[in-house]
Amino acid sequence: MPRRVATSIRTFLVGAYQAFAQFYRFAASEVATESFRPRAIALVMAGGVIAALLGPALARLGGTMLPVMFAGSFVLLSAVSAVAIGVLGFLHMPPDIATREVGATAARTWRQIVRQPAYLVALFGAATGYGIMILAMTATPLAMIHHHHAISDAATVIQFHVLSMFLPSFVTGTLIARFGAIRVMLAGVCLLSTHVFATWTGTGFASFAGALVLLGVGWNFLFIGGTSLLTETYSAAEKSRAQATNDMTIFAVGLSCSFGAGGLLRELGWQTMNLLLLPWLGAAALALLWLAAQRRKGWHGRPSGDWLRIEQADEGVALRQDTLKTP
Repeated sequence: MPRRVATSIRTFLVGAYQAFAQFYRFAASEVATESFRPRAIALVMAGGVIAALLGPALARLGGTMLPVMFAGSFVLLSAVSAVAIGVLGFLHMPPDIATREVGATAARTWRQIVRQPAYLVALFGAATGYGIMILAMTATPLAMIHHHHAISDAATVIQFHVLSMFLPSFVTGTLIARFGAIRVMLAGVCLLSTHVFATWTGTGFASFAGALVLLGVGWNFLFIGGTSLLTETYSAAEKSRAQATNDMTIFAVGLSCSFGAGGLLRELGWQTMNLLLLPWLGAAALALLWLAAQRRKGWHGRPSGDWLRIEQADEGVALRQDTLKTP
């Protein structure tokens, strides 16, 4: 088998593994209490801090470990994945979490779920953060090399960026619990806008590093905030379709931005490419502000009809079906 084909297969399998791993945050939200849910999601994402430190070390250690370059890195990655499988073996999801609503009420259709304003805003906000982050992060090493920075400098900036993506997770959940998901997402939009302006301060190492740190924190607030807001829009019977649609859309946006980064950088340049992100951020801000205004009026964006409300009682889980009517 040609080496290029083998490498493509290996990286495809790693990507498939990551696709499943993205649902860990939803699993954490399902076993957490409502008040702790944002922090549960954020703490799962905080595991990325370990990845930011461990990943480059494994790449360096395994790069020359075997005769084929970087084959050892994949071996080490397999070992880490085996450890993760062992840890997951101790995970026991309470049966009522997955089944307590199934059969108690009919799940809404896919169209009814995704047409909720809160669902759409959560999805759009998270996709905005992810798409902009992927676009700028992918273009950064190319832009730095174009501006005569060393490859090692570009690697350092990317490591700062990855740390800034996940390190705030230790406090993001607390911020969401205190101020609400919408406000935290708006803060993420502001940080990403500041990233855009930071790219116009120059093309030195400090400018790239500062911009990429702002990019990472802004992504964190939008992605975790969007996930937290999304969990408010579906019942347990509807979670599979709601979560799958959300992640498929977000990562499709990320894929498109990744493919487009090189071409946009070549045609527009580093600073202009980032400047054109402001309208996208403006649209996300307007959507969040609109949803916040609707919620102040007492409307949460759910369609009229039956909605299953779950109440936790001391003696067990009590199921009660209410009728919510929206104007």
